[in-house]
Amino acid sequence: MTTHHGHHEDYSTHGYDEHHEKPHDVKKYLYVFVALCVLTMMSFFTYSDYWPFHDHPQVGWTFMMAVSLCKALLVMLFFMHLKYEASWKFVLTIPASVMAVFLIVALIPDVKWRYETIVGGRTVSPQQAPFLATPADLELLEAESNAAAAPVSH
Repeated sequence: MTTHHGHHEDYSTHGYDEHHEKPHDVKKYLYVFVALCVLTMMSFFTYSDYWPFHDHPQVGWTFMMAVSLCKALLVMLFFMHLKYEASWKFVLTIPASVMAVFLIVALIPDVKWRYETIVGGRTVSPQQAPFLATPADLELLEAESNAAAAPVSH
């Protein structure tokens, strides 16, 4: 390959030999683009009438997560050129991934506690009710306010 300075550039000088893929092959990027389009259509398929698992949304979520992971992997490998990086990329990504998993696991008890004590057991004031309460809560508050406003007979 000849550069704009007139020097002959060989891929073997950059760690590529003639038997391996060249990192900037346009044809390869077009294949990746087509694959990303097909994967996107597969994600939209879960919302079509032809999707057989409408009664089981977990199947659709799992399918869409798998498709999303495939798309992310394609983007990282080809458009971020990680496929052509040296093996030191694992030294950076594996410890960060392990720490991310530890962080998620460490936060699970806090999320569970917060839901049970704050969201699940929250009482709503009449001023906040239209913004936070469910329709059943609004009916209960309305019944309580009507009972409090009713005259007490002796």
